[in-house]
Amino acid sequence: MFVHLLHSESELVTAKMRSKKILLDESEIPKHWYNILPDLPEPLPPPIDPSTKEPVQPEKLLALFPKECVGQEVSQERFIPIPEEIREVYRTWRPTPLFRAERLEEALDTPAKIYYKYEGVSPPGSHKPNTAVAQAYYAMKEGVKRLATETGAGQWGSALAFGCRMFGMKATVYMVKVSYNQKPYRKVMMQAWGAEVYPSPSDKTESGRRILKENPDSPGSLGIAISEAVEDALTHDDAKYSIGSVANHVLLHQTVIGQEAQVQLSQVDEYPDIVIGCIGGGSSFSGLYWPYYYEKVSGKAPKDLEFLAVESTACPSVTKGFYTYDHGDTARITPMFKMHTLGHTFIPPPIHAGGLRYHGMAPTLCLLNRKGIVRTVAYNQVEVFEAASLFIRTEGIIPAPEPSHAIKAAVDEALRCKETGEEKTILFLLCGHGHFDMQAFDDYYSGNLLPYEYPEEKVKEAMQKLKKLYPWLKIE
Repeated sequence: MFVHLLHSESELVTAKMRSKKILLDESEIPKHWYNILPDLPEPLPPPIDPSTKEPVQPEKLLALFPKECVGQEVSQERFIPIPEEIREVYRTWRPTPLFRAERLEEALDTPAKIYYKYEGVSPPGSHKPNTAVAQAYYAMKEGVKRLATETGAGQWGSALAFGCRMFGMKATVYMVKVSYNQKPYRKVMMQAWGAEVYPSPSDKTESGRRILKENPDSPGSLGIAISEAVEDALTHDDAKYSIGSVANHVLLHQTVIGQEAQVQLSQVDEYPDIVIGCIGGGSSFSGLYWPYYYEKVSGKAPKDLEFLAVESTACPSVTKGFYTYDHGDTARITPMFKMHTLGHTFIPPPIHAGGLRYHGMAPTLCLLNRKGIVRTVAYNQVEVFEAASLFIRTEGIIPAPEPSHAIKAAVDEALRCKETGEEKTILFLLCGHGHFDMQAFDDYYSGNLLPYEYPEEKVKEAMQKLKKLYPWLKIE
């Protein structure tokens, strides 16, 4: 435990009960989303059709996504106006609070200042409705009646169920089976907003039935669930597909997070030295760091401003994955994207951070990682829950397993400052609460969590399969 390195248990309990909350009023909800594409160091490699090896034209994506989302996916417009109808729904929970974690600082005995932006105050309890509301709005405006999607831990599925309900639409959610069983109340939450929820792989789609025939006990994966949702959308005229991470239009919707954080920190005359977030597909972290990246490339931020992405050792897409073109789904229905990948056949172990169990990663994040602009680390779930427990006992908020990875990185950074005497300002994203994750904490406190690390040989095996399918691929 961190406790024995820092203070006694009693000292933690009796630490000064203070934590600085920095709030904004409704007038300061951002009026634009920030789009990173015009400011990348080089053009983003386009999605390609593996049968032709040619870039997929945006028009072909219209079978899947609403027209406005497709336009945003490839837009070179730096600031995209947020429709007032979306901002009106945002007012339900935005602006979200930013806290200075003074009790955590005291427990760590660090000269660092630690701030966290807290997205757990939204109705679904995470950052996900920032894009779910936008996608549902654009689909509604286009006359779409239903959105189909996948979900891992259930945060995205519940957010889309909420977003669709706000605009009178239906939602169908394919939930990774292991999470469907681990987190039953996420399913109930989606159903409360009127969504249909199926454990994936399911018997509702051809791709699901094929997986079940091969392995009736398949725990599922995000890749499989994506295949089912995409197939559903493509085979029903009244439906479109909705995605919760990875895609450019999704990530830019999340930039309300970073923009608000910039205003909040300016109120206390602070600027971060390092910006930290967890990554599964990359949406929450991108929502926080993209606005700071813009300030960095435009000369408004210090040149040494750091961006640190944190993933799970059980699904180390960036730290162990290869940089190449791969499908976003297991059934290879989607185009191929240039990204760090563990292979589209990846079946993750049943760790509790379900939102971090995706084989790929946002292409924008992967490009910036390759350029050395975004640094990536991976932690196992035991050390992550250890950090989460310290956070709970000092700050009082129970975090979801996913952002607990960011907490671990922030703690490590603060301890480094203790060793060096540096007075860094650390900003991390607490992208959701852990109220539906009590089984995970029970397993940790009972000593039943395993520090799982995904074997490198399995990644190499997946790359060999990919190369066999597409001999022309360059795998880096």
